[in-house]
Amino acid sequence: MTKMEDIQVIQKYLHDHIPLSKAMQLKVVQATLHKIVLSAPLEPNINHRATVFGGSSSAAAIVSAWALVHFRLQSEGLCCRVVIQKNKMTYEKPIHSDFKAICVLDDDGKWQKFVNAISNKKRGRIILTAGLECDGVRTGAFEGAFVAVVC
Repeated sequence: MTKMEDIQVIQKYLHDHIPLSKAMQLKVVQATLHKIVLSAPLEPNINHRATVFGGSSSAAAIVSAWALVHFRLQSEGLCCRVVIQKNKMTYEKPIHSDFKAICVLDDDGKWQKFVNAISNKKRGRIILTAGLECDGVRTGAFEGAFVAVVC
């Protein structure tokens, strides 16, 4: 199975439960068990330099990674509360127009270790990365540790 859920369902969940994602006009472009792609327009995320505000780009990256963890756990029938524990954001280039946040997790061993920890200890921790892109060019990199605790 490669598709998690209907993209509209995921987007509605994000907008309803993470109001900032709605204010930023984040849109779910792709959602599979291995990849989440979010897009955002420049206008609601603009700063005084007519580029994307750093906080907006960081938030988009965090939401992309959080969503991948949350919805993949949900697709596996695991009820967990997922929170970010820590993160690092690197801003490589200014974002001058609409942009994307892309989180990919193609390491099944890493995921299985995470799920095993949840099953055995009722809590697991996973580190994910996400990239930012504008017009097909990489503009930033995110790394974050997420903790999942059984509901």
